[in-house]
Amino acid sequence: MTRPASGARNGDSGPSIRPAERADLLAVTRIENESFAQPWPYDAFDRFLGEPGFLIALEEGEVAGYVVADVTRNFGRSLGHVKDIAVHPDHRGAGVGSLLLSRALAVLTAHGADSVKLEVRRSNDRAKRLYRQFGFEPLRFVPDYYGDDEDAIVMIRKLG
Repeated sequence: MTRPASGARNGDSGPSIRPAERADLLAVTRIENESFAQPWPYDAFDRFLGEPGFLIALEEGEVAGYVVADVTRNFGRSLGHVKDIAVHPDHRGAGVGSLLLSRALAVLTAHGADSVKLEVRRSNDRAKRLYRQFGFEPLRFVPDYYGDDEDAIVMIRKLG
């Protein structure tokens, strides 16, 4: 069953956002492989199907990007976690990442998260800029977080 897409308006050729479906996973995996030196495997995305925070952006019927986010209980609080987000190289710089992140934050808020965290490579200035625009602040460094020994910056944002 195809769910209705949201985000595009009448006559608007901008991307629409909807929950990911099994038929999207090959395109999602291709974007992941083109975006990251240590990509998630297909099975990792398959495990998140059905999660409210696994969303895709569609541009002219093609998957232009995706976000994977969820909510977990942590010391009596609900913590949102943006686990993965990427935009196809042909669609970068057009606001797809911002739209995905905005929608993911709304989903996490609706599911009770009072704050959201994410990890970003220390060298990924473009992503860090985006996250700062959304109110994320650096919390701490995690040395050698990535398999190639690069550090991660854990960033956090309060919701509501």
